[in-house]
Amino acid sequence: MLDGKTIAITRSQDDASEFINLAKQNNAIPIALPTIELVSKGEKIVDEFLESIQNYNPDYSVFMSSKAVKLLFDTARKVGKLEKLQLAVANTNVMSVGPKTTIALEREGIKVNHQPTTFSSVGVGEEFTLLNAVGKKVIVPRSGASTPFLKELLNKIGIDVLEIHLYDVCAFRDTTQWNGFRELFSQNKVDGVVFTSASSVRGFFDIMSKDYDEDSLLENLAKLSVVSIGPFTSDELKKFNVKNTVAEVHTVAGAFDAMKSTLTIS
Repeated sequence: MLDGKTIAITRSQDDASEFINLAKQNNAIPIALPTIELVSKGEKIVDEFLESIQNYNPDYSVFMSSKAVKLLFDTARKVGKLEKLQLAVANTNVMSVGPKTTIALEREGIKVNHQPTTFSSVGVGEEFTLLNAVGKKVIVPRSGASTPFLKELLNKIGIDVLEIHLYDVCAFRDTTQWNGFRELFSQNKVDGVVFTSASSVRGFFDIMSKDYDEDSLLENLAKLSVVSIGPFTSDELKKFNVKNTVAEVHTVAGAFDAMKSTLTIS
C-alpha cells in the first residue's frame, strides 16, 4: 500500500481515471495534471485520410493512440462521413498499438486484426517482422508531434509508410488546475510524478518553468520518484536532466506498478 503518498500523472482528470482508481485502491492521493492540449487540424483530416486510402491503397492501417482514433472518427461523424471512414479502415488490416486503442477502435465498429505484445513503436515493429510484411504499405494517422522513429523502423524492415498528421500538441493553457500541485510541490509534499508521453514532459516544463527557475525545479524533482511510461518519454526526461524509472509495461497500469515499486523501496 502507498498510504498517504501523493502521486501526480501528466493527464487530464478524464484521461486519468484508470490511474486515479489504482491510486485510491492503494490508499494513495492522485493528482491529475492536464499537461498537453490536442489542436486538431480541422475537418480536412477526414478527406485527407480517405483520399490517402484511395490513392495510396495501404495494406495496413496502424493506430498509435486512442486519441487519434477518437479525433478521426468524431470528426468523420461530424461531417457525415462516418460510414465511408469505417469502410475505408475495414478494407485494411488494422493494427492497434495497445489495449486502450483497440477498445477505441472496436467502439467505432472496427475489427482489430493485430495488437503487439509490447505496446509501443518497437512492439509494432516486432509485430510486422512476425507478419513478414516486407514490401507492404502502411498508413498511420497520428500526432504531428510524433517522432520519426516508427516510420524509420518500419522502413528498415522494408515497409512503406505514409503518416497522416491529425493534430498538433501544445502545452495546456488553463493552468489554474495546477495550483494545488504547485503548492504541494513547493513544500516537497509530492511523492512521485508519472510522465505519459514525450509531449507531456515538454508541457510539464513549459508550465512549471513559469513559476520556478530551472535549478529549483530540477532540485525539487530530484527529491521525488519520477516514472516514465516508456523509453521515448524517458529519453525526453533525460534531455531535461531528470532521472527516471521506465515502466516495464508501457501502459498506465504498468507505470503505476513501477511507481509503487520505487516508492515502496524508498
